[in-house]
Amino acid sequence: MKVGLYFGSFNPIHIGHLIIANHILNETDLQKIWFVVSPQNPFKKSNALLNEYDRLHLVQKAIESDGRLKASDIEFSLSKPSYTSYTLAYLKEKYPNHSFFIIMGSDSFQNLAGWKNVEIIIRDYPIIIYIRPGFEVENGIGARIQLMSAPLLEISATYIRELIRAGKSIKHLVPQAVEEEITNYGFFKKPQKK
Repeated sequence: MKVGLYFGSFNPIHIGHLIIANHILNETDLQKIWFVVSPQNPFKKSNALLNEYDRLHLVQKAIESDGRLKASDIEFSLSKPSYTSYTLAYLKEKYPNHSFFIIMGSDSFQNLAGWKNVEIIIRDYPIIIYIRPGFEVENGIGARIQLMSAPLLEISATYIRELIRAGKSIKHLVPQAVEEEITNYGFFKKPQKK
């Protein structure tokens, strides 16, 4: 099976993430996309994140009606911070019959050269890049890339968290089930500690 791995904090998952995943499934021969929830991204402060199990739960709620999508907690049991190369090695061993592809925005691709074990990542895994305005793709590292111009929304998880803290509506920015969970549990009401 051809599986796209969409890594992220998903703090919280929003419509923009889902539009990108749907577009990539429509326009490539990937059979599934796994949302790999990162408990601790080495480039982000962990104390600015909602608990990883709560973020995973929100991803599960967001995609529960779409069998092409899966929420993955694979990184929860691996050492922290979450290095993509370690996760890929683990997945390759656990699912030897799957072919894995990495999905990322052109903004993240600009930083790829600084990732741990990048030479193994680009040697073993194709990368599907969705273009973000203002972030050109220069492939000086020789990665196997496929560029996609996915429909993008000018929304971010940061913006959604700010709306919640201000007591404003996030309707239509996240799936209804996610909005309900955020409201019911009071997620993101208080600013996370810096």
